[in-house]
Amino acid sequence: MEKKPSPGVLAALDAAKTQWYHFTAVVIAGMGFFTDAYDLFCISLVTKLLGRIYYTDPNSPKPGSLPPNVAAAVNGVALCGTLVGQLFFGWLGDKLGRKKVYGMTLAIMVFSSIASGLSFGRNPAGVIATLCFFRFWLGFGIGGDYPLSATIMSEYANKKTRGAFIAAVFAMQGLGILCGGIVALIVSSAFDHALNAPPYSANRAASLPPQADYVWRIILMFGAIPAALTYYWRMKMPETARYTALVAKNEKQAREDMAKVLADVKQLEEVKVEKVGAVSEASGDKFGLFSREFLKRHGLHLLATTSTWFLLDIAYYSQNLFQKDIFTAIHWIPPAATMNAIHEVFKVARAQTIIALCGTVPGYWVTVALIDKMGRKKIQLLGFCGMTVSMCVLAIWYNYWLRHYVGFLVFYGLTFFFANFGPNATTFVVPAEIFPARLRSTCHGISAAAGKAGAIVGAFGFLGYSPGIGMQNSLFVMAVINALGIGFTLLVPESNGKSLEELSGENEAEEQAGTAGDDASAARDDSPV
Repeated sequence: MEKKPSPGVLAALDAAKTQWYHFTAVVIAGMGFFTDAYDLFCISLVTKLLGRIYYTDPNSPKPGSLPPNVAAAVNGVALCGTLVGQLFFGWLGDKLGRKKVYGMTLAIMVFSSIASGLSFGRNPAGVIATLCFFRFWLGFGIGGDYPLSATIMSEYANKKTRGAFIAAVFAMQGLGILCGGIVALIVSSAFDHALNAPPYSANRAASLPPQADYVWRIILMFGAIPAALTYYWRMKMPETARYTALVAKNEKQAREDMAKVLADVKQLEEVKVEKVGAVSEASGDKFGLFSREFLKRHGLHLLATTSTWFLLDIAYYSQNLFQKDIFTAIHWIPPAATMNAIHEVFKVARAQTIIALCGTVPGYWVTVALIDKMGRKKIQLLGFCGMTVSMCVLAIWYNYWLRHYVGFLVFYGLTFFFANFGPNATTFVVPAEIFPARLRSTCHGISAAAGKAGAIVGAFGFLGYSPGIGMQNSLFVMAVINALGIGFTLLVPESNGKSLEELSGENEAEEQAGTAGDDASAARDDSPV
């Protein structure tokens, strides 16, 4: 009876049963994204408070607010750092390995979170300047988490459940946004009850107690805790066997890395490790990022991932960062003069927490449940369509919604649901699947950086909607942007159910290696003894 050939390392990873280590990797990588989201979006919870503390004129009938250029800087500087970090750490992850770089990003995030809360200065400009400085470096560390977490999870997972595991890592972002709101609720509620300050309209000076300065600092510094708790476990993660085999070309280490992931020892014993060397030699250095061959094979893919992520983040980040302004415009948050400084933080946090709980978080986990059944492309198309329709409904009947804010909140919540059950998740998943192993982290970093470029446009371009082109026109603009996303999604390849090597073209090298190995075996069998 003819003996069935043993699988290669890469095929064994694709066929591996879902096991405990996969879930552990989701938690370890996901806690980084939990922290990323907390740190990026918690700033929107405290910007009104920063305006009161550092820009209030006691002679004004309204409490102070950040000037538009300062508000844009505070909200957007971390996004600038994130863009740089995505490009740098994405490239470094392919050069040094996923694991070696993974700890660096977390250490930067821990330090910068604490430093942001300790921002100092003799005057308001000094405090804001140091805050922006540290938040840039916070974003730099966050940027590295995007390509590394996605790449590590894609290279650990089997092909049947790969989409769900990568999406689950990204879904921790929703829990981070929710946690930011909850922490702000707890901190502001505690200070508000302890100080019992009067509203601004009753007593301008007393409505801003000195202790209010602690509130925003505590909220920002809390982001260091989950990152610090994850550091030890992140350092214990092995390098991915795919990187070791295809990029580092270390056959022995590839097998050892696999042994830490695969619980099925019998399956590991059947793996033909010697095949890995042939595959890595055949595929390792065929073409670079700036070569004609890459442009021919993956140029359209890179255009698809960068353009869709760019368009999505213009709308998504402007919505998130300026929620407080929208809630004020529809009168869900009372006028600032009717509240004290700390109670206003509570009101903003409560509104954002409700939106996160009802729209943001469910969208992420519906994607996790359905991505390997529906496929990436269908979910992304559905998401962009849902966002476009929801934005159009809000914009066309904007004046009506000002008088019926419950209806506004329903459709506004739907934009977040369809963003997360849609392109916000899939734009993260697809770039981690369709590019070659030696360029995977770099290409994911480029795609993510394009997204952050869109987020910067949203943060600096819309400037809180009202001072710029107005909220209604901004909603129309975002509807058009989402509609463009539908068109560019048509360029995205469907990666559902396929191995990473099949998607990237590296399976061609594996087949060549297998053929070469079979020919060599046949030659040995035919040779005289």
